[in-house]
Amino acid sequence: MISYISSTTIPIALTHAQARDLGISNRDLAKLTAQGDLERIARGIYARVGHGADPDLLELALRSPHTTLCLTTALAHHDLTDEIPHTIDVALPRHHWQPKTRAPVTWHRFDRDTFHIGRDDLHLADTITIAIYSPARSIIDAYRLRHRLGIDLAHTALRRWLNQRGNHPSELLELARSFPHAMPALRAAIETLQ
Repeated sequence: MISYISSTTIPIALTHAQARDLGISNRDLAKLTAQGDLERIARGIYARVGHGADPDLLELALRSPHTTLCLTTALAHHDLTDEIPHTIDVALPRHHWQPKTRAPVTWHRFDRDTFHIGRDDLHLADTITIAIYSPARSIIDAYRLRHRLGIDLAHTALRRWLNQRGNHPSELLELARSFPHAMPALRAAIETLQ
């Protein structure tokens, strides 16, 4: 490894600009990559070899702070579906810049007024996090977008969520007030499942 750069001073993952801010030149990045200390996980993004984090999620987290895992991806993370998404479902606020990625992503545009409702952080590595919608918000979105996702996905997620200890329909309905298009279908499903 380059003598003045120790592996502890290099974050788990960093962009080319962050490397430059740390005093790591293009030549140093090339040497660290050639030596096997760093790997290039996407254009302009490097990670320590053996970092253990999902490289696609690292790329998304570093490309845009507004990136939020949503829909089937979030439901799968919260174990509310058995479906395995073929791409990563990512929400951005409407009219927000969509970064180019190597990761297989399906982009979704959500209303700016409700974008931050139910948005939590998912720890990836070191201080790197990516936003993800909570289980309740993900269920609401599944009902709100049932015409695209299918009603079975929404029903399965709701059923699993209701069967978990500590979850109450009133909490879900309270959050759903901000999403009037989802409310009637969600309320009817809760009445049927209880």
